[in-house]
Amino acid sequence: MPELPDVEGFRRVLAGNAVGQPIERVDVHDAGVLHGVAAVELDANLRGRHFTEPLRHGKWLIARTGGPAVLMHFGMTGNLWWTYRDAPDERFDRVSFVTGTGELRYSDMRKLQGITLAHDDSEVSRLLSQLGPDALDVRPVEFARLLQDRRAAVKAALTDQQAIAGLGNLLADEILWAARIHPRRIARSLTGQELSTLHTQMRRVLRASVSAGRVPARESWLTGVRDLQAPHCPRCGTALRRTPIGGRTTIWCPQCQPA
Repeated sequence: MPELPDVEGFRRVLAGNAVGQPIERVDVHDAGVLHGVAAVELDANLRGRHFTEPLRHGKWLIARTGGPAVLMHFGMTGNLWWTYRDAPDERFDRVSFVTGTGELRYSDMRKLQGITLAHDDSEVSRLLSQLGPDALDVRPVEFARLLQDRRAAVKAALTDQQAIAGLGNLLADEILWAARIHPRRIARSLTGQELSTLHTQMRRVLRASVSAGRVPARESWLTGVRDLQAPHCPRCGTALRRTPIGGRTTIWCPQCQPA
């Protein structure tokens, strides 16, 4: 599932290839990924404009043009990639933004999220108003405030986009393992020191993941072993456990993350 590091990678694909390019047309191959906008409307609003520097907030990418903006969410299987003009369509390409030098393509196998159009900055703000602060930008004091009154398990609190935007299943498990905090701990039970450690580890994991363009499957990380049939903790060697929390499979170490 694309999480904050993946979407930051998509932002860089757009910024490095499409910024300044005239949008000649928008080809919608599957209108099922469009939300609140018709294919003809998307094309009419963007044709002749230029992409400007894109923004990211959590798992959302904001492709700006100096007027209307395209908001993209990648669900569980979305991708954004750059190719040459009139390149053969790939199976799951849903929308192509055709520019003077190439095509920016939004692809998605499962189509759980998609694309919407904001006509100006105020509409962008309205559409994203339910999101919490971006996980890479949130400061320690604000992070503690967001978690210290929550009655939910800390894993569920971290992945609640209305609390903190950008963290998904892989990142939350990795951060909690790095901080040695059990995923079922009630968020409001965390001490000030635990909250500080959790924020520090979140920043560390996010920075490394952004550099890699994804949550890296390093041997010294939980992600490097979590998909094995019988995974063991990379830190202490204890057999890892799998627990459903909030409908998602959670991986944790009973030795490093005591209840």
